[in-house]
Amino acid sequence: MKVCIAEKPSVARDIAEIIGAKQRKDGYYEGNGYQVTWTFGHFCTLKEPHDYTEQWKFWRLEDLPMIPSSFGIKLIENDGVQRQFKIIEQLVQQCEEVINCGDAGQEGELIQRWVLLKAQCTAPVKRLWISSLTEEAIREGFQKLKDAAQYNNLYAAGSARAIGDWLLGMNATRLFTKKFAMGKTVLSIGRVQTPTLAMIVQRQKEINAFVSEEYWELKTIYRETEFTATIDRIKVLDRAQKGLAYLKEHPFEITSFERKEGKEGNPRLFDLTALQVEANKKYAYSADDTLKYVQNLYEKKLVTYPRVDTTYLSEDLHPKIEGILKDLTPYAALTAPLLAQPIPKLKTVFDDKKVTDHHAIIPTGIYPSGINLEEKRIYDLIARRFIAAFYPECKIANTTVLGKVGQVEFKATGKQILEPGWKEVYANDVAPKKEGEEEEKILPVFTAGESGPHTPRIHQGKTTPPKAFTEATLLRAMETAGKQVDDEEMRELLKDNGIGRPSTRANIIETLFRRKYIEKRKKNIYATQTGIDLIDTIQTELLKSPELTGIWERKLRQIEKGEYAMETFKQELIQMVIDLTIEVKTANYKVITVTQEQPPAPEEKEKPKKESKPKEPKKAVVIAEHACPKCKDHPLKKGNTAYGCANFKVCGFKVPFEIFGKKLTDKQIADLLTKGKTGKMKGWKLPGTEGEIEGKLVLSPAFELVVEK
Repeated sequence: MKVCIAEKPSVARDIAEIIGAKQRKDGYYEGNGYQVTWTFGHFCTLKEPHDYTEQWKFWRLEDLPMIPSSFGIKLIENDGVQRQFKIIEQLVQQCEEVINCGDAGQEGELIQRWVLLKAQCTAPVKRLWISSLTEEAIREGFQKLKDAAQYNNLYAAGSARAIGDWLLGMNATRLFTKKFAMGKTVLSIGRVQTPTLAMIVQRQKEINAFVSEEYWELKTIYRETEFTATIDRIKVLDRAQKGLAYLKEHPFEITSFERKEGKEGNPRLFDLTALQVEANKKYAYSADDTLKYVQNLYEKKLVTYPRVDTTYLSEDLHPKIEGILKDLTPYAALTAPLLAQPIPKLKTVFDDKKVTDHHAIIPTGIYPSGINLEEKRIYDLIARRFIAAFYPECKIANTTVLGKVGQVEFKATGKQILEPGWKEVYANDVAPKKEGEEEEKILPVFTAGESGPHTPRIHQGKTTPPKAFTEATLLRAMETAGKQVDDEEMRELLKDNGIGRPSTRANIIETLFRRKYIEKRKKNIYATQTGIDLIDTIQTELLKSPELTGIWERKLRQIEKGEYAMETFKQELIQMVIDLTIEVKTANYKVITVTQEQPPAPEEKEKPKKESKPKEPKKAVVIAEHACPKCKDHPLKKGNTAYGCANFKVCGFKVPFEIFGKKLTDKQIADLLTKGKTGKMKGWKLPGTEGEIEGKLVLSPAFELVVEK
């Protein structure tokens, strides 16, 4: 008997139907020499610290770093998982061969390998590797089953990723929480999550620090065309007015007229990140939602495997393209021109060197029935992008006109679409745009040397701050390790160094939302004060650098290709965790208050100690009368948890109502602001230290709060 293990019950049902295992049993299907069973996602996980030793159950600095001699796995604590696993265990221990039918990707490989490892499988293992769940693809896959050993490097990369995330996440989270956090707050650190948050915080600080400035530009209208002066923006209104007076004294003269014809290349086929970006731009769908919708389409056999990071197809797919286009009957009007001639084998579409385990996301050709609105929209994006890839390029004409008024030079540019080409696919829709792409603007024909009257004016504007991240721009930043890249070829080259994998980026963003490190206002993503405080706490650049995280990602991809040893990667991470622990343990203490409490970490139980209560002042002290001691330009304001500078977003100064386990009275806060310190008090609880101490709360020259004995 051959045992097939799928990743979901629905996939198992489809496979069983196709290979003839039609008899339903408890937890599997049977027939025709096959037993088809299933997992439902992750059944196993790496063991937790307390599974290795009781000592690691408690969060103590002296126990760090936690480095297991070898990493083990365990079943997830879930009754359904435990029950289904027992069925799988019995089947694989009695069979002659196992066929791994998990999702054909790194995560799918890891899920199934861990299950087989836990079940102590000794039977030979084959691998079903397919890019879609259509009947044709499954039949073809079973005719070409691979030896499981061909995917050992993929499994090694998945294991290395999981171990790396465990080593850094478990150790760094406990390390920073015990060293820097107050009370029951947890400072969550992750290999991908922290550099992603660092990018958002950096952008937030740039926005907060931005000071808008007014400027003026000289413009004029000649022959119903607006021209803009090419001189630098004018910072003083008086100068602009003098410039306007000068323009009124001279006619407008054309000095150059240039019209160049060119082409706009077709949009690339979708990888997962590009699809998430487009769905966020067009429908404001989150990355996580888009992944769910496209995964549903894949399981309904409507599109190919979605968790991919390539925009190319393998060359052997070229003969199948015509059939897929013919089957896209809802788009018959768009596919008809393509089917009237042979499908071109375009280098921008077909390239075996750019395809690894899977190709770009494309429709399978099955008619899209029985899907909801969100899935229809995602399907439509994929189908139109697929059709547009085979259309002719869009032909355009770019026009540049130069002129002058006296000695002041002017410029106008325009763009005209000569042949829409692939843009016809989006005739009743909005065609996907590249960054900075101009709208179509047709200019009249000018002749160098012509001259005439014009209507000059002053345009007043304001400089604008950097744009906040949206999920679309954040995904792109993660893909390119924080580099601003608009060119698609260059973006393709940087993918090996991106932060995270296409399949995990959505989950990383959702994790940051869940932990309240970031928040969404309309489509924009902002760092919360909690997120800013966390990144400010982390002085180790390694933990928050997108570039360095990208280097780890490249090594994981090299492991996948057999170009780097998993054990080497693991030892490098172990050494990094050891070095990080030493560095943070011995670091000079710096106070960072986290403004929102996270779920509590497991702690040793201690008896509560009595706290000395300072006497309340007889007279109320009005803190708001005090100026901010840091910027000295703004008053202090009372918030929900602290007094802070009225210009807090730029200045950043605040004094919490409660710090180091003690509530401060208005009198103590006033002393801190006027004298730079409070009186001596007992009961301070400093992070990273045992027990309570006596001392004064002091405002340091760097405007940080410290306790001096």
